[in-house]
Amino acid sequence: MTFDTIVHTATLEWEALQEQTRILIGTATCGRAAGAMAVVDAFEKELGKNGASARISQTGCMGLCFAEPLVTIIKPGEFSVCYPNVTSEMVPTLVHGYILGDDPCLDIALGSFDTDSEGAPTIPELARFETESRLVLRHCGYIDPEDINQSIALGGYASLTTALQMQAEDIIEQVKLSGLRGRGGAGFPTSRKWEQCLQAAGQPKYVICNGDEGDPGAFMDRAVLESDPHSVIEGMIIAGYVIGAQQGYIYIRSEYPLAVKRLNIALRQAEDLNLLGNDILGSGYGFQIEVVRAAGAFVCGESSALMYSIEGKRGMPRLRPPHSIEAGLWRKPTLLNNVKTFALIPPIIGRGGEWFAGLGSNGSTGTAVFALAGKIEQTGLVEVPMGTSLHKLINDVGGGIPGNKEFKAVQIGGPSGGCIPASMADTPIDFDSLREIGSMMGSGGMIVLDEDNCMVDAALFFLDFVQQESCGKCTMCRLGTKHLQDILTEITAGRGRIEDLDLLADLCQDIKDGSLCGLGRTAPNPVLTTIRHFREEYEAHILEGRCPALICKDLITYYILPSKCDRGCEHCVLTCPAEAIHGGEGQIKVVDQEKCIKCGNCLEVCPTDYNAVIKVSPPSALPGNDKQPAGKG
Repeated sequence: MTFDTIVHTATLEWEALQEQTRILIGTATCGRAAGAMAVVDAFEKELGKNGASARISQTGCMGLCFAEPLVTIIKPGEFSVCYPNVTSEMVPTLVHGYILGDDPCLDIALGSFDTDSEGAPTIPELARFETESRLVLRHCGYIDPEDINQSIALGGYASLTTALQMQAEDIIEQVKLSGLRGRGGAGFPTSRKWEQCLQAAGQPKYVICNGDEGDPGAFMDRAVLESDPHSVIEGMIIAGYVIGAQQGYIYIRSEYPLAVKRLNIALRQAEDLNLLGNDILGSGYGFQIEVVRAAGAFVCGESSALMYSIEGKRGMPRLRPPHSIEAGLWRKPTLLNNVKTFALIPPIIGRGGEWFAGLGSNGSTGTAVFALAGKIEQTGLVEVPMGTSLHKLINDVGGGIPGNKEFKAVQIGGPSGGCIPASMADTPIDFDSLREIGSMMGSGGMIVLDEDNCMVDAALFFLDFVQQESCGKCTMCRLGTKHLQDILTEITAGRGRIEDLDLLADLCQDIKDGSLCGLGRTAPNPVLTTIRHFREEYEAHILEGRCPALICKDLITYYILPSKCDRGCEHCVLTCPAEAIHGGEGQIKVVDQEKCIKCGNCLEVCPTDYNAVIKVSPPSALPGNDKQPAGKG
């Protein structure tokens, strides 16, 4: 079967699909966690009960994780409408309102809508899409990832057919013109890696896709593999053709069962159409891909540790050189790139390297995908041109900080990245700009922090993660990060010394110098950046025994103000898990500080009419003392 025949069949199916009313339901991991499968069942039952003609398609993640379960209804000749946070109870309204009727139910639609000059409602839209430029996410949330024909109808595998008619050097030249840098975090020029692997002596050669994203708050690769696996597969086949490899591996986290399932389906479908396997499309070139489930270790995201893991060995980084392009998997030349890097190859080959280079900023071309998490209104995935400022990303795309709280910092680049303060919110997001301020792009995880976050506690959180995930091979990483953790723990408990700040800085430098891989060399970044930008918080913990953000449990105390306590209210008593609040019905309540575990339940349930419970720091700052505590109630 020729590719033209494959495309013709896929196009006919796609065109027939456009003539039907379609219901797109996001059933990636984020959608399922929010209840999407129950919504699917509800639509199937309601359509069957009413004899309605509509096609249900289970799609991947559109990136609007805050709105899941997300349902999009597409009617021929009418405008498409997205509905957020859909529940089973809402399904009859949507079926009768828009599928069977003419009411698009705009009152529950996603985004804001207005009326035109004639008073008719316009299509609801989200302002964030005006800022985004979707390349990696181009099909995510729109196609059924388990139907290869939908991908092909929208251009899937067309770049592969183009590449198979090109010389390897010409493909590398297009990648070089594009300026593409690896999206796994280091930002190494992709064309240089491909060229070196092509020139490396030895056979067989291997291609590996690194889908082992272990950063807290990161889920970009998972979403791509669950939503559009064919874009990654196509990019890998092109890479294999360039370097002369016939075997590829997708190394993916074991915690991503849905991505593994959809990947395996996609691989089988590609093989059935001769887009993968022996003699691809009659070109004489053959390429196989195998999915390898990861060992569950963060350090296996490092290239050499990842390759050891595939070989069945303990995942530990090795000394380099030789680099993996010369002696990687089974000591053979190996090309390793990230999920997003491979997903960008098809559009670069299809539209040309110069087109891609026209996007983004100087030295960091194209787009970047980020997972927005933490204290932000619209959590989820975004894809913006490189060079977009943090301020624009957080406010214009992410919707700003919830509850009118003040933006404080953002942790970017995973646990090995750094905290960027609000004062640097105009910093362009690109490889070089972030490196200049002591941070890094990383794979794209971004955790937003607000005024209620303690920066010392945040540094301890990320340090605790990398300390536990250290493979233990390097003494400075194994023991140095433990010493950092111990010092930070003492500071958050109010037992720190001012000289600890200099000790932290010296120890951080020793860990950087004495570690073999990127995990150890970048582990101190959260500590260094928080000391640099939030030194006053460290000093408050050390010199005053006070946590300005009221987070560190050893430095806070809960009190109940007698003057505001309603004697008949029992909310705090009933919700205290430690039975630390005394006072019967009709009596003023008192917190037993010896029993209090500082969970905060009492503050949460105290009626706002009273505001009788307050949280103060330092603990000795009793209400009414001359020393004014930092407090919230």
